[in-house]
Amino acid sequence: MTASTRLEPDSDPSVARPTRIRWAIVILLFVFYTINSVDRSALSVALPFIGDDFHISGTVQGIILSAFFWSYCLLQIPGGLTVDKFGPRTVIGIASVIWGSFMALAGFAANAVMLVLSRIGLGAFEAPFMPAASSLVSKWMPPRKRASGVTLIDSGAPLGAAVGGLVVAWLIGTTGSWRVSFVIIGVCTVLFGLGAWLYLRNRPSEHRSVNAAEVALIEQAEDEQSDRPGVSRANVIAMVVGRLAWAMVFWGLVTWGPSYLSAARGLDLSALGFATFLIFSCGAVGEILSGFLADRLQRRFRRNVAFKMLFGGSGALSLVALVALPFVTDTAVAVALLCIGVFFNLFGGLYWTIPSMLAKPSNVGIVGGVMNFAGTAAGIVVPIAAGVLLDLTGGYTAVLVFLAIAAAVYLVGSLSINFAGTTRTEPARA
Repeated sequence: MTASTRLEPDSDPSVARPTRIRWAIVILLFVFYTINSVDRSALSVALPFIGDDFHISGTVQGIILSAFFWSYCLLQIPGGLTVDKFGPRTVIGIASVIWGSFMALAGFAANAVMLVLSRIGLGAFEAPFMPAASSLVSKWMPPRKRASGVTLIDSGAPLGAAVGGLVVAWLIGTTGSWRVSFVIIGVCTVLFGLGAWLYLRNRPSEHRSVNAAEVALIEQAEDEQSDRPGVSRANVIAMVVGRLAWAMVFWGLVTWGPSYLSAARGLDLSALGFATFLIFSCGAVGEILSGFLADRLQRRFRRNVAFKMLFGGSGALSLVALVALPFVTDTAVAVALLCIGVFFNLFGGLYWTIPSMLAKPSNVGIVGGVMNFAGTAAGIVVPIAAGVLLDLTGGYTAVLVFLAIAAAVYLVGSLSINFAGTTRTEPARA
């Protein structure tokens, strides 16, 4: 072979070992979503201090917690459309700088109204992140690894709540101010967003560190999935109901969980930070595990069977934990039950596999936006509903019953989804 015809190792997919930049992209998005979730959950940890400073009732605190979701929900579908039109890299880069700025501005709020406005801005620009991340996974990961990839990224939500509990509690204790804590977190978000924009690319072929073998591995697998029929109306309805109810449980625990542990279980700031970290770390582990289980079970069972096994266990066991919680008097047992409930509830992160599983490649962003619109709608309702129930009843039992009902609806909705995406018989896995 002459010098002019000799192939470089990276130019021949049959010779070169594929690079693994796809996993670097997934890990970067996971870290960024963790930061994203620290931003949104910081308020929950700081709320007892904010409530004292502003002298506000439980209902007003619920409105402040809910404000993030007003814009976050309304901009899910526009955010998904924006991702499909301009590409996920551009959207993530611009949005992260702006939402980090709103996070920092929250530290300068003089009253509840200003805090609400800052939360609306935060929600507006965090809205496109997961549709963008889901779109990137559909372009960067082979189909049989997408469940692992997307649940690893989405596990940043509970991990952010967990880390946020420790970080915000530590920052408040160190600086003596929830305001300074918010400014520090916001500045860190802006800096990380700029770094992520520099590294991310919309497709593997655009990234200079990806070799031809990795591009071929991903694109060949994508070609095998190019005949996806699209999401049926029945699947959309089931997906919306299931995601809405799942999010009622998750956001209910994220927004009111720290206050419940403080007021109903008597935890001080240090214990509250540790308990929050422990509970939502269990959720992150559960979500990551669900992705690997989904990829493995699909090799042994039909996809529809594999996902219904996972969602069935998730809904049933998170329901049991919530039902048992009001009957427990020991604080350590209550925290353990919350750990179990959140661990299995976060199997619901598998919902993010649905857009890339069933939708056509050009519609992954919008399907993800529709799905997350349903989930974030719950974020609007549940903080206010929980605050009202708390004011009306004077305790958290009614709130826990409300969340248990939501867990039951999540179970039914999830089991109603046809994960095969079509009525034709799906071949059995070897």
